Amino acid sequence: MASPSSASRPITKGKQPVAAEFGGPFGSPLAQAVLARDLAECPDELDIDANDIEADGSESDESIPGPTLYRRPSGIAFGAIRPALSLGPAGADESPILSRFERARSREAERSLLRDNHILPPKHQPPHKPQGPIASLYKRLFSTKVRQRVTDEESPPRIVVEPSETTALLGEARGRSGAPAPHEHEHLNEQWEAAVAAGQIKTTWQREAKTIATYSRSLVLTFLLQYSLNATSIFAVGRLGTRELGAVSLATMTASITCYAPVQGLVTSLDTLCAQAYGSGHKQLVGLQLQRMIYFLMVYFIFVIVVWLNAEWILATWIDPVSAALAGIYLRTLMLGVPAYMCFEAGKRFVQAQGIFHATTYVLLIAAPTNVFVNWLFVWHLGWGFRGAPLAVALTQNMLPWLLLLYVWKVDGSQAWGGFRRAAFKNWGPMIRLALPGMVMVVAEWFAFEILTLACGRIGVATLAAQSVLMTVTAITFQIPFPVSIAGSTRIANLIGANLVDAAKTSAKVTVAGGVLVGLFNATMLFSFRYQIPRLFTPDPEVIEIVATVMPVVAGMQLFDGMAAVSHGLLRGIGRQEFGGYANLIIYYVVALPISFGLGFGVGWGLKGLWFGVTVGLGLVALVEYLFVWLSDWDLIVKDAERRNRSG
Repeated sequence: MASPSSASRPITKGKQPVAAEFGGPFGSPLAQAVLARDLAECPDELDIDANDIEADGSESDESIPGPTLYRRPSGIAFGAIRPALSLGPAGADESPILSRFERARSREAERSLLRDNHILPPKHQPPHKPQGPIASLYKRLFSTKVRQRVTDEESPPRIVVEPSETTALLGEARGRSGAPAPHEHEHLNEQWEAAVAAGQIKTTWQREAKTIATYSRSLVLTFLLQYSLNATSIFAVGRLGTRELGAVSLATMTASITCYAPVQGLVTSLDTLCAQAYGSGHKQLVGLQLQRMIYFLMVYFIFVIVVWLNAEWILATWIDPVSAALAGIYLRTLMLGVPAYMCFEAGKRFVQAQGIFHATTYVLLIAAPTNVFVNWLFVWHLGWGFRGAPLAVALTQNMLPWLLLLYVWKVDGSQAWGGFRRAAFKNWGPMIRLALPGMVMVVAEWFAFEILTLACGRIGVATLAAQSVLMTVTAITFQIPFPVSIAGSTRIANLIGANLVDAAKTSAKVTVAGGVLVGLFNATMLFSFRYQIPRLFTPDPEVIEIVATVMPVVAGMQLFDGMAAVSHGLLRGIGRQEFGGYANLIIYYVVALPISFGLGFGVGWGLKGLWFGVTVGLGLVALVEYLFVWLSDWDLIVKDAERRNRSG
């Protein structure tokens, strides 16, 4: 799972932000070398004047110094079955660039915290009247304000700002449209810095719960929409027969291991390179990096063609020839959409580096319903059957980059393009060195789960079909705790960047609680509807019975899955995702998979044993990562973030 680890305090130099995220792209000397080399090769074409940056509204008056608390979680870096935990800077999935709107949100977040800590007066003075027991209980449960100190010695410091020539004579001066005047930003900075230095900024679990819930809600929609592109074909094919359902599971597994996972791992290098180019003020270099990656992916597509054209006889060595033949048909048809998929994955990083986070959501709001309609049209209405499902997926995948291109052309993002360049065919080495670690991490974790599907092919056709149902269901439920983990990591990184250690710890506890609650919700739903869920995929009674029998184990896994997703987020938030990457690899391959195969084949538990091993592995992952976070020196983490920001 590639993910953010930002320490969100940009440092500005003139009009161009040059600061880095903690563990993010600006901490990558390799990315800085790429930027320097590109500028040396074409300095005249790519030189961006500071006035141009101000003209498009991306910076302007936002160069006012001071802390920046608010950061938007990205939520568009993935969209696959189970995003992997990335390693190091190649996996940073957030741009350090803040738009004008996000800077305004940052200021408002700071004011709100100062009000809740009784350092600024409340926005609206409440009437002084006695509260009833219900109102008092409501305030205690949902109020975001920190309990006020009773002793004068512990009262928060009041920052007295000396009047100057710009100070308003009659109340607070406001800018146009009610915006704060420039001197108010300066006073806010003074109050904020003094309060942070004095350790007076605290937060409450109510505030953190509200913030994380706000961050998560749009991310859940984005992930569910993108995963629906793959899940819809499984729903459509499952009604055709048990063998077809198992074949589409095998084909999806092969596509994930040989194409989808490697591509998502390779494009993580753009999270570093594009953000580096945009953050330096040379926006058109973002388009240059995009072109390099697309050309490189087209070279990788040759490997995909060779494997998928021969997938039938490769799979036939593991499973029955009929299922292997159907899977080969699926892959050969799906191949029509692979180039577009590669362009879309790279294009997501292109808009993300510019701080354009909603573009993918808008694209998916159009593509996902279209995908459902096309699946119905091809598979059932036109009677194309099994061949219609991959054709519908390929058609939808070809829509995605064109819709994204339309957004960039007509709405926002074209300022970073700069046209096609011959330089895109040169200087691939650093890009590849950044991309390969990300690919290895994604493929390794992905394969640990997909290998269960391959193992099920040796048990039987019905078991393979049941595995397809279970993998699809768990992939859908995973789209809820994973956005919570992204929101939590973003919030924790923000608070660390603002030197608020206690507040970051409070946010971490709230995130853990959120992961547990989501896991319990998913577990309850799967256990309660263990007989109804498989009927959505297939009418075969044998498959339904197998799924219902294994579902209690899968339901128990949901709790550990939610906790592991959140523990990944905590590691990303404190910038220690390297530990999580290695812990995942060791536990999956040394502990979880051996237990799965031992119980599934050695003891004879079958599919239930395969899933029990994965459940044990996820529980160990969560335990080890929580212990690491608990024992980490958070004060040292804050100092590391400050040092890296200053060195940006």
